[in-house]
Amino acid sequence: MKNICIVGCGNIAKNHIKRLSGSVLLYFYSKFKEDAEKFNKQFGGKGVFHSFNDMLGNSKIDGVVICSPPEFHKEQIISTLSADKAVLVEKPMCISEEEVSEIEEALKKSKSLFLMVAENYYYKPSLKKIKELLKYIGNIKSLSIKKAFTQNSSDWRSKYGSLLEGGVHFVSFLSDIVDDTPSEVKAEFPGYKEGEPERSSLLDLTYKSGIKGKLTYSWNTKSLPMGVFQTSYIYGDKGQITFESNGLYVYLKSESKTKLYIPDPFDLTGNKGLATDFLECLEENKPPYSDFYKAKRDLSIIFQAYKSAGLSGVLY
Repeated sequence: MKNICIVGCGNIAKNHIKRLSGSVLLYFYSKFKEDAEKFNKQFGGKGVFHSFNDMLGNSKIDGVVICSPPEFHKEQIISTLSADKAVLVEKPMCISEEEVSEIEEALKKSKSLFLMVAENYYYKPSLKKIKELLKYIGNIKSLSIKKAFTQNSSDWRSKYGSLLEGGVHFVSFLSDIVDDTPSEVKAEFPGYKEGEPERSSLLDLTYKSGIKGKLTYSWNTKSLPMGVFQTSYIYGDKGQITFESNGLYVYLKSESKTKLYIPDPFDLTGNKGLATDFLECLEENKPPYSDFYKAKRDLSIIFQAYKSAGLSGVLY
């Protein structure tokens, strides 16, 4: 079994531990020593590191899962790559264009197996089904994706715009469908208050092919729990695909076929698929699907959106 160190011992780490336990040997590091000790005992870990550098210097550690708040990601990624260890980092990968460039330089120099970003939406069964069905609707003309709900942001999320911290999921989802980089990004942030991170965003994306993409994302909209039963659309010249934004169903209506699909209900979030890819990459020394370059593309869209409105996604 590979030896993996979990960095950051909070709720997000628990999601990874749940899916990795039994397949790897787990170690823990947190700047709060008692949290690492607690997780090690609770989840049957093999040990605790009291220093990040000590962990990186330990030859038995094969990979690191970074679950710390986003402001720590860049330094932890670069240090881990410099130690030639595999990296799985929570999204967002980092918080600025400058940090993306620094990480890219470190990746080029590293002998690490891979740098993977924990963007679980790439692995959602609904996305897989949608991509299978695109052939039935012909050339894509436009997409409209909506997710508006109420999200607690009183913790570390209070520093970050909702688009950067949560909307990145749907930027990735949309990008994987179109499989291209937009030539133009425009954005509005309804209700934005100066000195506070945004909590609602409207993105309009234009691609060289003529495809138009629209994303509506909000953390301060009243809705059913977690915004379930919100509908998104993909329009082609031969039909359309309608899907529940969380992935509960996908409905195809085209010139040649009409059918309702229910994706795998046991992995709606794609987290199982993400963990499987991570483990396979460790064992087979192959690159992950959710790699640095996809994260770079998706973050570029978000940073362009903020720039178009004169905003930053981070509040310090």
